[in-house]
Amino acid sequence: MGRLLRTGLNAGTEAPRVTGGEGAFFILADGRRVLDGSNTGGPLGHGHPKLIAALREAASLPMVNEGWNWSGRDQAAEDFFRVALPGEDWAGAIRFCLSGSEANDIALSLAQAITGRPAIATRARAYHGLVGLSRDVTVQPHWHGGLAAPGATRRPFAGAPVHILPPPEGALYRSDGAAPAPLEKSLEGAPAMLARSAAMILDYTQGGFYHDGAYQDALAGMAREAGCLWIADEVVTGLGRAGRRFAFQGGASRPDIVTLGKGLGGGMVPVAAVLFSAEMVERMQGSAWQNYGTLRGHPMAMAAVSAYLRILEEEALLDRVAALETLFAGRLEEIGRRHPSVARIAGQGLHWTIELHGPAWQNWLADTAEAPTASLVAAEALSLGAVIGTSGEQTSLFLAPPLIISAEDSERLLAILDQSLDLADRAHNQQETIR
Repeated sequence: MGRLLRTGLNAGTEAPRVTGGEGAFFILADGRRVLDGSNTGGPLGHGHPKLIAALREAASLPMVNEGWNWSGRDQAAEDFFRVALPGEDWAGAIRFCLSGSEANDIALSLAQAITGRPAIATRARAYHGLVGLSRDVTVQPHWHGGLAAPGATRRPFAGAPVHILPPPEGALYRSDGAAPAPLEKSLEGAPAMLARSAAMILDYTQGGFYHDGAYQDALAGMAREAGCLWIADEVVTGLGRAGRRFAFQGGASRPDIVTLGKGLGGGMVPVAAVLFSAEMVERMQGSAWQNYGTLRGHPMAMAAVSAYLRILEEEALLDRVAALETLFAGRLEEIGRRHPSVARIAGQGLHWTIELHGPAWQNWLADTAEAPTASLVAAEALSLGAVIGTSGEQTSLFLAPPLIISAEDSERLLAILDQSLDLADRAHNQQETIR
């Protein structure tokens, strides 16, 4: 038994033992090279030479805390606006921090201070982090930050009041063939929630829900009318994962605040950011905002941010993801129709969720003794040569390969998923026979 207190995304299974990586592949302790099919924090895969070179150069830089000015931090901000926000004149300023959880907590606490309201609105099945207010608005029950075991589940105390908005219902494939409810009907209770909330925070992937422009624009209009700030949580989707710079660009509305993380540093350095609209920056003028972190905007992190933005541009990664989205959508729809265990498939860019039939997600707290079906499928995929994630879910799998993955390796990843779902089909058919 080792000394490391381990956590794992695939509940009930041993995590892959990684010793190295190359491009879109992990190298495991047993010598195998397996496809990295689910890693939102690694948009450039592993060992990208341009990112390595930038970090080697930055290794000699001084340690400068957030309270000191640093030219590299100014440059990273300028690079961000130039590469990530062309034509987006509403954007005002950016501040760097350490993680997506921290970015969301910073944004939410600022919204409370500005509006004077304690409550926050998010959508069903949301995940925004495990720090402070970001944990409060994480409503997927198994990510509550507590202790869960069969017969004994303990949650931490909640903080801010949370209003839960209906999720978008769109999907690439649904086994029941059901059409989504009219938007006006599903969101009829939203204005009352938003009128009592400091902010509405919306992400674009969590729990397998992916927003379209109509859903976003409807809620954005309601929030503005209610005096509620809109925070776009782009920690997963920002800078490429959605097949465009930001997922919110799928709609006409623009947020008051955007949070970023995960891939912002190319996957080699932990870094996140909070982007403010020009209107928000103006509202903060003349106020002292005492919010400081020693390692925020560290020179190594800033070098990684600038390098990733250059690579995103030079290697036309957005075009690559947009092309691969078509490939994934076509193959995943075929896979869904072929496997009776699949209930729903949704996604965008290079982030896709495959939801299996099984217990409702609201009722699971990671407190079952047996390994969930999704984790068994992930274990089967690993034996076939690919890492596929489950987010600890009982019935959900997700694909999020590096943005540099080739079409050939994408086909291989999808073929492994296809084969691994045979295991879920057998379990599903057994349950149907029992019924």
